[in-house]
Amino acid sequence: MDKNEVSLFKTKIIQTIRLWVNDKIFDRLMWLLKCFTKEEIQVIRENDEFLSVREYLTKELEKIENGTAEFVSIDELDNDLETAINKHESLNPLIIQRQAD
Repeated sequence: MDKNEVSLFKTKIIQTIRLWVNDKIFDRLMWLLKCFTKEEIQVIRENDEFLSVREYLTKELEKIENGTAEFVSIDELDNDLETAINKHESLNPLIIQRQAD
């Protein structure tokens, strides 16, 4: 195992909190939170995109846990990627021109 592989298995303990903040102090709280580095604290706003992604990932995890998830092999993934790349290359005349040069 190389150095990068070992780092994948190290986990950090992360605490998550959800706050309801009065509009009167919101700006001051955000100022305080910005005093920390991204390694120390990250503000995650629960906007529509966040909620949509969370719902999608929750459903995908449920499929994995109940055994109904569909997986693909590395070879299938490679073939699908190659097909997608070829399809999009043929739609882009700049790529075709570069290949001809």
